[in-house]
Amino acid sequence: MKFYENGDALTEPMGFFCSGVHCDVKGARNAKLDLGIIYSQKPCNGAGVFTTNDIQAAPVRYSKKLITESGSTFHAIVANSGNANACTGKQGELDTKKMASEVARHLNIHSKEVLVCSTGRIGVPLPMSRLTTGIRDASEDIKDECDGARAFQEAILTSDTCTKSCSAKIECSRGEITIGGVVKGAGMIEPNMATMLAFLTTDILAPSSTLQEILKDAVENSFNRITIDGDMSTNDTVLLLANGNSGIKLEEETDSVQREFADAVNAVCSCLARKCVTDGEKVSKFVKVKIKGAKDSKSALKVARCIANSLLVKTSWYGSDPNWGRVVDAAGYAKVGLSFEKITMFYNETPVLSKGTPLIENKANWKKIVSSDEFTITLDLNMGQSEGEIWSNDLSEEYVNFNKSE
Repeated sequence: MKFYENGDALTEPMGFFCSGVHCDVKGARNAKLDLGIIYSQKPCNGAGVFTTNDIQAAPVRYSKKLITESGSTFHAIVANSGNANACTGKQGELDTKKMASEVARHLNIHSKEVLVCSTGRIGVPLPMSRLTTGIRDASEDIKDECDGARAFQEAILTSDTCTKSCSAKIECSRGEITIGGVVKGAGMIEPNMATMLAFLTTDILAPSSTLQEILKDAVENSFNRITIDGDMSTNDTVLLLANGNSGIKLEEETDSVQREFADAVNAVCSCLARKCVTDGEKVSKFVKVKIKGAKDSKSALKVARCIANSLLVKTSWYGSDPNWGRVVDAAGYAKVGLSFEKITMFYNETPVLSKGTPLIENKANWKKIVSSDEFTITLDLNMGQSEGEIWSNDLSEEYVNFNKSE
């Protein structure tokens, strides 16, 4: 597998086109790109994973229904930033369908072949007159086969400071398979996804059921292992489209190629997930929280999440304070039956606790480690053989200032 950071990503698999335009979704009268389309002339099989929040935005419910319908194929995804179309009632549902039908009308496809995503502020109706104009312009760019991959990446951003993309290529006996991916997300990031939209394209041909299984596993091992602020959003969506333009059929390939394809999807999702954490709103540090010696994986992840979401822990990271007491306290309120006298802890490779005994002689090294931009905290609970890992970051004064008002 060959792996590439950044780049056009979504249009690197054969047969995909993208566009991104400005239609002033927020009414800010600036030049920000805020609506984009992904398109394949050849129909695609699709897979999707969505937010588990009880409150789900209209486009989430709409796309989720289409993905789960047997035999569904897709030609396009339309996505806007600046407005989540969440908690907008019946009008929000009508507006979602209108977005799909407008794309379908301009690209001469069926509206059920168009998936819809939105991200931005909750509880505000979409400015449909501006959106329909944007859809027209974005569709024209698609028909002109403009190279709009980078423009699409920009169009889906909200509080992100940069675009996030990557791709992977696999060689097999019949040629090359490409997987491209992009993501937006910088705040409201919590396991079971976030205020996050991720899109993957591939030119292999694979059944939707197979794609769904692979994507679900990849999301579980990537986007469901990150947290920025503990807030789960209403619009979280990961979509994968496969158009078969490479002429390679996954089911006809060897087991090793099939495993490599699944590994490549996992690698793309993991890379994108890390990019989300490192681009968290006004954060300065990337922290891995690793739990070993748990009685089961569920307990391991529960402990890791409690540590990674603790405001006291996150603010100590921001202050470069190696306050292991806060870490252990957060682990304790996961309530998995741990005993302090069994806990061994490390900052990177430097011991902090040895079965409950603080190794205070290492304090200077602890401080040096947590002062860096990236470090790992490892807790061995000595209760079993299971492990778990969550990626997180610090919490700064700038985060509060940034989010205190929209």
